[in-house]
Amino acid sequence: MAEKKSFLQEFKDFASKGNVVDLSVGVIVGGAFGTITKSMTDDLIMPIVSLFLGGINFSDWKLVLREASVAADGTEIAAVTINYGTFISTVINFIILAFVVFCLVKGLNTMRATTERKEKAAAEAAAAAKAKADAEAAEIAKLEAAEKAVQLKEHVAQLNSEQLLAEILLELKSK
Repeated sequence: MAEKKSFLQEFKDFASKGNVVDLSVGVIVGGAFGTITKSMTDDLIMPIVSLFLGGINFSDWKLVLREASVAADGTEIAAVTINYGTFISTVINFIILAFVVFCLVKGLNTMRATTERKEKAAAEAAAAAKAKADAEAAEIAKLEAAEKAVQLKEHVAQLNSEQLLAEILLELKSK
């Protein structure tokens, strides 16, 4: 029967898994990157866009549903507004962030494809080199076999010559 783990031990096992840690780092870096993107939009891009549009500040664009007022007891009642200028800035932030993420993913995919192409080319080159070495080994084996056959023929011819000479000598002796 499986050992029952405590809630704390289960959480520790879950939190220490590589994917969870990687995801946590990604979320933290993504949050920081989002802050940088927001600052870039609010502090760099929107002032330039505002300059080209005649000094318009997008954060001032809003639809007032109810004006701010003062209650009978003297407390202020805040205005009710739809801040579509802020929404436009947020959409621009999103577009910039999406573009940067797209560029990062595209770069990573390009690097991965380049690595895969290099690995495939190396594997093909190794296979071609092995095939060439195998063909050369087969050729050498054929040449060695042919050389041995020639040597064997020469040996047989020599034996036949010696045998023939011995037979001739025997015939001459017997006569």
